[in-house]
Amino acid sequence: MNLEIEAPTCRLIDSNGEQKGVYKIDDAQRIADSQGLDLVEISHNSDPVVCKIMDFGKYKYEQAIKQKAARKNQQKIEIKEMKFRPKIDVGDYETKKGHVMRFLKKGARVKITIMFRGREMAHPEQGLNVLERLADDLEPYATIEQQPLMEGRNMHMLVAPIKGAFKEQEKEEAKKGKGVSEASAKDEQKGNQSKEDKNA
Repeated sequence: MNLEIEAPTCRLIDSNGEQKGVYKIDDAQRIADSQGLDLVEISHNSDPVVCKIMDFGKYKYEQAIKQKAARKNQQKIEIKEMKFRPKIDVGDYETKKGHVMRFLKKGARVKITIMFRGREMAHPEQGLNVLERLADDLEPYATIEQQPLMEGRNMHMLVAPIKGAFKEQEKEEAKKGKGVSEASAKDEQKGNQSKEDKNA
């Protein structure tokens, strides 16, 4: 940049992005100085080198803002784990399914692990049944990224959230809630009317 540029000549691009032709580096620097801007070498390998007139401080600031925005938009996808037993009872199953749903709602992928102990290893189909049941229950909200796979004493399955699935669920629940509140209001109105008729 500026006096650090060692090349004797450059192909010059002005601050509007227009090519101005080949200039001696001193002449290009004088043009940049007269505009209160910097002369920045943007292509070192070409012959002659390519230099652009710009406000380098402003350029660096804008690049930093863009990088910050890109990092903000870049979602970190977490992988949570939920462990089940092959002979899990209904209550525990529903509780753990609720936890899985909560993780999915936050945008995390969930690794479902079935843990086998002792003689349970002789019946891997029991663990598979649990995973298949869970996959069916989660179908509106998640996709299976990794099919059930046996590794040692554990069986794993990986599920990922379907984008926007929970928003659709919330809309449906809001509609139902609105319908219930409207029906309650009508019932209350009817009750008040009947009281008025009795008093009359």
